[in-house]
Amino acid sequence: MRLSELGERGFLAELERRGLAQRIENDAAQLDDGRVVTQDALLEGVHFRLDWISWRDLGFRAAAVNLSDIAASGAEPEGLLVSASLPPETELGDVLELYEGIAEAGVPVLGGDTTRAERVYLNVTAFGRSDRVPGRAGAQPGDAVVVTGSLGAAGAAFREGRFVRPPLRIEEGKKLARAAHALLDVSDGLAVDAGHIAERSGCRIVIELERVPLAPGAATGDLGFGEDYELLAATQEPLGFREIGRCEQGEGVELLLSGEPVELGGWDSLRS
Repeated sequence: MRLSELGERGFLAELERRGLAQRIENDAAQLDDGRVVTQDALLEGVHFRLDWISWRDLGFRAAAVNLSDIAASGAEPEGLLVSASLPPETELGDVLELYEGIAEAGVPVLGGDTTRAERVYLNVTAFGRSDRVPGRAGAQPGDAVVVTGSLGAAGAAFREGRFVRPPLRIEEGKKLARAAHALLDVSDGLAVDAGHIAERSGCRIVIELERVPLAPGAATGDLGFGEDYELLAATQEPLGFREIGRCEQGEGVELLLSGEPVELGGWDSLRS
């Protein structure tokens, strides 16, 4: 079987089934001392195009997508490890701009690695500490489904041949983590990420799309693009965040627009 047939979730499940990985269930790995660790890779031609994004914005993006997982863990970030694989002809000024963009995320780079490569490849590890990680498995029937901000900006920008800077939701993540039954970031698309909570929690999630706040220029179809990096949570009370749906008995995800079922796609790193 090829990876494109298996998909990311199927691949991770296969690793766990064979005992080659364990506890792969939340946005970040959770260690016994409250420390959380996450890692994301950005590969030129797969995750970004240098004719669509500046080196500074690329650096900020590399940091922010990792910090989004830290936020989804309700953690305070403590540091980043940055490994940069770069073509030898890359200008020093461009690489300095890349790291200046990383610095704009407000979390120190404490180490990493460099090597040469045919294309730009960034691998960032973020770590922090959390008093409570809600994870994806605690949503209960009767919970409200809330989101921390508008969605669809990434999809709308992509249609225009550009990228947008991901939001940083560290404080929102800490607030939600104190009470939420389940919490993750919206990186793979609204339906896909809601599905992660539904599957792990053993419940059904119903989302009313007309209640989802859309970013300027975004359309409903952009909700399936992913890369919005807002936080999605199942909570007993909305806690001041926008309520877009509910958890029910059952399984899977139902998307409704004016009461009618709607289907949205999503991102899979091994298929897309």
